[in-house]
Amino acid sequence: MGLTSQSTGVNALKEMLDIQLSSSDDIIVALAGNPNTGKSTVFNSLTGLNQHTGNWTGKTVTTAQGNYKYRDENFILVDLPGTYSLLSNSIEEEVARDFICFGNPNATVVVTDATCLERNLNLVLQILEMTDKVVVCVNLMDEAKRKKIRIDLKRLSELLGVPVIGTSARSGEGLEELMDAVYKVSHNEITTKPIRIQYDDDIENTIQYIEEKTKKSVDNKINSRWVSLKLIDGDISIIDSINKYIGIDLSNITNNETKLGLAEVSSTPLSEVLSTSNDLAYGDLRDRIVSSIVKLAENISHQVVNSQRQKHNELDRKIDNILTSKAFGIPTMIALLGIIFWITIVGANVPSDAIAYVLFGIEDKLTYLFTTYNLPNWLHGALVLGVYRTLAWVVSVMLPPMAIFFPLFTLLEDLGYLPRIAFNLDNFFKKACAHGKQALTMCMGFGCNAAGVIGCRIIDSPRERLIAIITNFFVPCNGRFPILIAVTTIFIAGAVSGPMQSVIATLSITLVIILGVIMTLLVSKILSKTILKGLPSSFTLELPPYRKPQVGRIIVRSIFDRTIFVLGRAVIVAAPAGLIIWLMANVNISGISLLDHSAGFLQPFANLLGMDGYILMAFILGLPANEIVMPIIIMSYMATGTMIELENLEALRSLLISNGWTWLTAINVMLFCLMHFPCATTLLTIKKETKSWKWTFVSFLVPTIAGITLTFTFTQIVRLLGLA
Repeated sequence: MGLTSQSTGVNALKEMLDIQLSSSDDIIVALAGNPNTGKSTVFNSLTGLNQHTGNWTGKTVTTAQGNYKYRDENFILVDLPGTYSLLSNSIEEEVARDFICFGNPNATVVVTDATCLERNLNLVLQILEMTDKVVVCVNLMDEAKRKKIRIDLKRLSELLGVPVIGTSARSGEGLEELMDAVYKVSHNEITTKPIRIQYDDDIENTIQYIEEKTKKSVDNKINSRWVSLKLIDGDISIIDSINKYIGIDLSNITNNETKLGLAEVSSTPLSEVLSTSNDLAYGDLRDRIVSSIVKLAENISHQVVNSQRQKHNELDRKIDNILTSKAFGIPTMIALLGIIFWITIVGANVPSDAIAYVLFGIEDKLTYLFTTYNLPNWLHGALVLGVYRTLAWVVSVMLPPMAIFFPLFTLLEDLGYLPRIAFNLDNFFKKACAHGKQALTMCMGFGCNAAGVIGCRIIDSPRERLIAIITNFFVPCNGRFPILIAVTTIFIAGAVSGPMQSVIATLSITLVIILGVIMTLLVSKILSKTILKGLPSSFTLELPPYRKPQVGRIIVRSIFDRTIFVLGRAVIVAAPAGLIIWLMANVNISGISLLDHSAGFLQPFANLLGMDGYILMAFILGLPANEIVMPIIIMSYMATGTMIELENLEALRSLLISNGWTWLTAINVMLFCLMHFPCATTLLTIKKETKSWKWTFVSFLVPTIAGITLTFTFTQIVRLLGLA
């Protein structure tokens, strides 16, 4: 079963996933499985840091690839998207199906969860219909043992007809046996005899009827029985994939011909079958096919699984009764968010100062070199005071909060809490005609909006994915926290001193974030009723069991996969921005700098929004990176021509007040900071994800219009009431 090595191979693999082979002898292994089975843990445990990510050609689906050595051979492990089935209801399912079927991996490892094996067997049985080069990995055996669930792995292997290995990937238990089984299957040292699913008589006879017409066409390049089943199932996408990857056109097998086959072999009258609409006919057949798979999975599970304690999930359910309840779900979520922000705010100060001390110390050394070699002042200003100082500021301000926030966020992810957040917010997003998974992508945006945009790939519906992308910037990223922290500490928490100051600042920022969530829901509703009309789609949300987090892996994953990645993008964008800012501050026309000219031009409009021209200009110049907005404001007010940092918040408070700042200015700055155009890094990411300048422009426009509207309305109401 599956493809022969002659029909496809390395070239098809490279075309589909750009797999990086070190030699033609490399062994390709596909890693499939349901979500929340520990599949990624298996992948990370086997490959370590020898991995990279890439996109499936033409799809917005990310796949991870890594390699490991076993018996002096190199194995390329391809981590396919987690799916519950291969019925191609989503992009992820289609990608996983196509790679297993047409990518011709030397072996396919299907990772299952030992604590809920029956449900996972549905995917295993579907894959066994496609290929016989399968190893079943029953993961989380340690959790099963803790819950007093026993699995007869030997009997399971006999029933499925393929090797079955029990593992606890978090501790590394069983991985050696897994690698050995993969080696033997890929080298044909084990003869597999996959179980054959027996469908009802009508479907079996129809399969035989259709198979007679497809067998000659596929010419043993692919399992003709499985192709016939897919045609009966009404899976039209498989015809396109077969034509694309192995050059066989099965479009001549028409819908009516499939119906004729069903009528010929069943007792159903031909007129009744032909008069049935395609959706109804295929829907009924798919239900019967799925029913057969589910019943077989249930039968196998009953033979191999023995649970000594029926209420093994009782503790998880008790916790969920609190964390997902209507009374405590949302307040608990807000409280946890507040704690994370408080830890980030308090913890980032010292390392940020230390990094700034080192980086600005290097600036002094660079200045000394320029002076020693008598290099022009303008070159020193452009490169050192412009480019380097901007980079130093971005790194010192961004790195510490991200290095704290991302691990804390990943900790919640590892605990299994993030799906609970999606569950709590699902009803709100449904009322906004958006997708429930948008709650997860919104949470990703707290660390970095670019990462949140990439995370929108988990949403299957293109319409709902666009809504999630466009509204992702309504939650503040790490780059905007310095402005929010400074303004709230000075103008809102400034009346209080001591430890309570950070608490009040945290509460204020939490309220701002709640406003951002409300705006996300409101704008999502408006978009779904105007330019992106449609009904919200349903989705399956599995609440995984609570698990003990692995602190070491959390730190490594959050630092390398998120912090360094986001910081790298910000640095690339911020470098040219530093040069532009320096030029605008130092190039004069009639004795006035370009920055002053621009601020003067924007002053009337900015006044309507409760701000001044310099503030608005700082946001515009801060397009490359939000971290540099406050330094630009300080530079403009002090007329220094270069970005500078004041020694303490009291000095910053005096500077802002002396330049006309009031509580109204502070609140409007916070509101506009929350709602304005995305940074350049996020915009580039949006362009890459949507492949459209149109939707990139819409993503730029929507939060900006929202910010202008809100600040204008608030300012005019306050002035009308005589409060400012």
